[in-house]
Formats: sequence, C-alpha cells, structure tokens
Amino acid sequence: MTYCCGILVRDGLVMIADTRTNAGLDNVSTFRKLHIFSKPGERIMAIASAGNLAISQSVLSTLTEGLEDPNTGEVETLMNAPTMFQAAQRIGRAIRAVHATEGPALKSEDVSFDVSFLFGGQIKGARMRLFMVYTAGNFIECTTDTPYLQIGEHKYGKPVLDRAMHYDVELYEALKTGLISMDSTMRSNLGVGLPIDVLVVRNEACEADLNHRIEAGEPYFHDLRSRWSAALRAAHQNIPRPPYKNEKESKT
Repeated sequence: MTYCCGILVRDGLVMIADTRTNAGLDNVSTFRKLHIFSKPGERIMAIASAGNLAISQSVLSTLTEGLEDPNTGEVETLMNAPTMFQAAQRIGRAIRAVHATEGPALKSEDVSFDVSFLFGGQIKGARMRLFMVYTAGNFIECTTDTPYLQIGEHKYGKPVLDRAMHYDVELYEALKTGLISMDSTMRSNLGVGLPIDVLVVRNEACEADLNHRIEAGEPYFHDLRSRWSAALRAAHQNIPRPPYKNEKESKT
C-alpha cells in the first residue's frame, strides 16, 4: 500500500509520498513514488503514484517517452503540454494506453488494473493546479474549499487535514500538517513507511523550493512524531471526563 498527499494553498504546492511497496509480509521494498518533471523558471510538475507498481511505472515511462497524437503526429509529453489541464489529460491517455496493452493479460491472471495519481505543478504564466487522476484516466481538480487531495491509504491521515487545512495556511505550515497526516497513517498502517519524499513549490517560482527525502531517524521528523503524540495525550487528559452515569450509578 502507499499514502500520497497533495496540498494546494495560496502560497504554493506541497506534495508528499511514502516509498514502501509490498507484495506480502516478507517482500517489502522501497521505490520512489514522487516524480518531478521540470524546467526551472518555465514549468514544474510532480506526479505521485499509488496502486500496482508495475502499472504506475509503465504509465510514467509512457509519459516520459511520449504519446503520438494521431491527428498531428506530434509526440506529446508532460514537458511540451501547453497547460496543466492538457498535461492531466495526457496522464489519462497514458493510463488508457497501458490498460489497452496490459489489461487483458492482467485480467487473465485475475489481477486488477489498479493505479491512481496525484498531479500538481505550474506552467509559467498560468495558475498552479493540483489534480487526482483515477484508474479510468478521468480526473478531478483540487479547489480552494478543500485544498488537498489524497491517494492510497488515505483514511488515517484525512482527519488531520480536515481539521487543520485551509487555503490560507502558510506554505511550510501546510507541509508540517501534511507530515503529521503522514505520521498518523504510518502509525496505523504498516504498509506505509519511510523514507518519505517531499516537494514544496512556491507560487510563480516554477522550480522546487524544497525537494527532500526524509530518511529513518531524521531528527526533525522524529521530533514531530514525538511532539504530536504528546500533544494528543495532553489534549485527551485536559478534556473533562464525561458526566454521564448509568441508571444504577445514578440511584446509588
């Protein structure tokens, strides 16, 4: 399993992805799931993947090599897409192309075609955008009302984002909240784990403000995990005990 989170706030974009993959308790590996396509100052795009690793790698390779437009003969990649919207469409076409090639063989082995992507970034002169692309190749876009998207094992980290995240959160505060969301997921699901890849992009910069891998034992992330656990325990202790009593206790 995996967990990836994208957060789009007024100041910019945060994308976070774990690196754990497993095909059983005795077959755990590390693979990068956050991939960056950039030409500094002109465009920066990032894709985080969840689902079947072989499928996601095939889709990424297809996007890197390009898809030929049957009408113009042009080879379309993310790096020559004129808009973020059209780049998201190309991801969808790449998913469908891989499905057309590999889907029948997977079906014959009773393996589901399972893949999803978070896709975010900015092209110079246009606004920053964040999309979630589904298995069918269709997608939705992040909005200011709910400025984050998740894929993979998202249910454990979602409550943190629901309570703390809004569009006007400062960029590195958004990163902090995203890391707490990741920690909450790691606490509850052994299929999500370190290292964690992090990308931060400031609005209008079109280049990475931070491109970092958090390894096991990194002091800041270890401190964040400890402080968050302590804060939850303290909050629990500071809330008054429920005043309710059952009928027997009330009579006595």
